[in-house]
Formats: sequence, structure tokens, C-alpha cells
Amino acid sequence: MLKKLDSLILKAFVGPFIATFFITSFVLVLQFFWLYIDDIVGKGLDLVTFARLIAYVSATVVPLALPLAVLLSSIMTFGNLGESFELVAIKSAGIPLLRFMRPLMITSIFICGVAFLFNNYIIPVANLKLNTLKYDIIVAKPAFDIKEGVFYDKIEGYVIKIGKKDKDGSTIRNIIIYEKNYGLQDNITVADSGLMKVSADKRFLEFYLRSGWLYREKGERLTTNTEFTRMGFKEYKKIFDLSSFRLQKTEDSVFKDNWRMLSIRQLNKAIDSLERSTHSYTKKVMREIAPFLTFQQYTDSNWVQEKQSAKPIQSFADIVPDTNRSSLLEMSIGQINSAKSTLEFNASDYSSKKKDLGLHEIEWHRKFTMSVACFVLFLIGAPLGSIIRKGGIGTPLIFAVIFFVVFFLLNNYGEKFAKQEVMGPLAGMWMATFILVPIGIFLVVKAMRDSQLFNQEFYFRSFGRFRSFVNNRKLKNNPSAVA
Repeated sequence: MLKKLDSLILKAFVGPFIATFFITSFVLVLQFFWLYIDDIVGKGLDLVTFARLIAYVSATVVPLALPLAVLLSSIMTFGNLGESFELVAIKSAGIPLLRFMRPLMITSIFICGVAFLFNNYIIPVANLKLNTLKYDIIVAKPAFDIKEGVFYDKIEGYVIKIGKKDKDGSTIRNIIIYEKNYGLQDNITVADSGLMKVSADKRFLEFYLRSGWLYREKGERLTTNTEFTRMGFKEYKKIFDLSSFRLQKTEDSVFKDNWRMLSIRQLNKAIDSLERSTHSYTKKVMREIAPFLTFQQYTDSNWVQEKQSAKPIQSFADIVPDTNRSSLLEMSIGQINSAKSTLEFNASDYSSKKKDLGLHEIEWHRKFTMSVACFVLFLIGAPLGSIIRKGGIGTPLIFAVIFFVVFFLLNNYGEKFAKQEVMGPLAGMWMATFILVPIGIFLVVKAMRDSQLFNQEFYFRSFGRFRSFVNNRKLKNNPSAVA
């Protein structure tokens, strides 16, 4: 019977889990495109590039989509079982809550393992590919598009104005082309009409101009001895290079050292290197500052004698001859400024290394926290579903969104506190887990006792009893109010 029960619960869980996972991933992918819509639109991306972008974004949202899918599907599964009274039948058969939660608990632990492997091996590669492609798209020029009556300056070295374009999009009229030669003045080409088309390989823009003039001026600057040429033409071909409009591919090695692109093994190696580097800063600073503190190794024997003399010494200047005082002050100021610059540089370098170390440690903990989150949210979702006993997508979705927002905010604030060094990486990145696990245990205990924690009728009856109690107390204290 128990094997059939396990199979029943697993079948009830798998469908909602797959559906919610893909819906959640789709929403998170849409969120990415909403954020970067201005950088993507108008860049003339081909279908292959766009498909690659979607694939990389879809991979990077999996660590966030999995916990939400586990939470929502577990609430829906136990909510459906409760609404159809199957949960009551299972409990009446003497099977405790933890026993029929066991198959999904094992499944959630398995999902945690898969999530960790995904975070450790797939996410670094996906982040690397996504950041490289995103950088190429952002820095790419907008797609080539010349409009009527507008000066177009996106082609390097040229400014083009077209008076009118026919409906075919190729026939153009009243063309003016300014060619920047950084000489006396720009070369100018004017034509009454022509034909505009892009080459088959989309590398060149070809203008076939008719009935126009070429204006050129040659000579040196700051002189009136120049040569101005005006040449008419019946037909003239002008070719523009469009290679700068093509998406340039950046090598992956540019971003490979970023902490988000590293696996656990690579992070361990980087963290060890950064820790050794930061620990050696005391010796490094002492070694670099020593040349400016050479006076420490000398003892001024005259200082004791002067101190014991009858004439009191008011300041350091009293023991320095007037002829050497100015040069000595200049040398001292120079030494102090040099020492200050050395200390400031080392302090800035140390701060940068310390921050880099913190970011690597945060990423190291993230690989585990986002994996364990699947089990933590299951620990909340399963008892929550058995308590609310509502199936479908309505009520479970509300509770899932509430708890996921709590998890998301706690996780983000913990990461922010860790980055600002308000908390350590361990406490900051595990803050959401430390807070939500007790809530999950509390809900499990309530579900085992058939608590009416989310039953509206229970709260309505409790409020009625409380109001009756208050009214009775008032009557006892003031009997005359009955009359």
C-alpha cells in the first residue's frame, strides 16, 4: 500500500513541478529582456544569435526557478490531496504526515543535488557565454537604417542625407554625402537620384548615383593657395563599408576570471590565493615604508645632552641650525608625502583585494545556498499545502509568491550585507536559510497536529469568542448597563 501511496504522491507532484518550473523560467527570462530591451532592440540580431541569448538566459535563471517551482508544486500537490479529502483518508489509515511526505522529501533532496551540480558546472559556463554575448550586443551599433530628410552619421567617416525614398525602399532622390577627410573641408557628393542596396553578404552599402556633382578642395591649412575641383557625372558608384555594424565576437577569456564564472574548485583556488595575498600585506607595507623611516636606526647622542642643559628646548627647531632648517623641513615634507602615497596606494590595493575576496566567498556560498533552498522551500510548501487544503493555481500561488518573495528579499539583503561587510559571507548568504528553516519546522508541527492556522472559520470563531468574553467582562464590571 505504501509503495502505491508513494507513487500516487510522486505522480501528483511531477506534473505541477514541470509546469511551474517552465512557467517560472519563462517569467524570469522575460524579466531579463525587460531590463535589457533598450540594448537589444534595433541591433539587427539574427535568429541564431537571439536563440543563443535565450538559451544562455534560460540556463542562468534555473537556480532561481527551481526553488520557486518546488515551493509552488509542493503546495499544489498537498493542497489538491487535502481538497479532495485524500489527505484525510491517508491520515485515517494511520499514516503520519512525515511518512507520506517522505517520497517528496527524497525527491527534493535529489533536486538539491541536481541544482548543485548545475550551479557548479553549467552556470559558470552559461554566465561566461551570456556576459560575452551581452557585451557584444550592447556595444554593437544599431542596425543600418537611413530615413528620409535625416542626416545619418552612423557610418564612420560619412554623413548622408536622402531627400526622399520611393516605396520600393531602393530608389532614392536628392542625395547629399559628406565625406570627412579632416582637411580644409569635407568632400561633398550631390546627386539628383540613384539606387541604394546592400551587398549579398551585407558587408557593403552600394549607392548607384545619377546626375550629380563631386566637390573637392585640396591644399594646406592656413593658406589661400588651394585647389577647388567640381566634377559632374551622369553615373557614379559609391561603396560604404558596413563591417562595423556586424556583431563582433569577443573572446570568452576576457571575462573568465570573474567570480561568477568559476566553479567550486576554481573558487577555492582563487580564495586561497587572495587570502595569502591579503595576509602578506603587513610585511609588504613594512618593507615598502622602511626606506622612509631610516632615522629610526640612528640615535642622536646630542639629544640627551641638550635635554640636560640649562637652556630649555621648546621645539625641534631649537636644536637645528638656521642654515639647515629650511632644507631639513623640505626633506621631511618630501619623505612624509612619499610615505603617505605609499600607504594610500597599499591601503587602496588591500581594500580592493579584500573586496574581491569577499565576492569570491559570496559566490562560493551561493552555490550551496541556492541548492539547499529547494529543500528549505519544500519544507515550507508541503505542510502549508496540507494546512490550507486548497488545490488549483489560485490560493497556492498566493502563498507561494508570499514565501518566495520573503526568501528572495532575505537572500538579496543577506548578499548585500555581505558585500558591504556588515555581515560575513557565511552569515549573509545563509541568512534566508537560517530564518526559513524554523518557519518550515513550525509549519510541519502545525500540519502534524491538523492545525487550523489558515482556516478563516477558525479565526472568525476565535474572534466571536473573544468578543463575547469582552462583553461578559463589561457586564460583570457594570451590571447597571443591563437595565
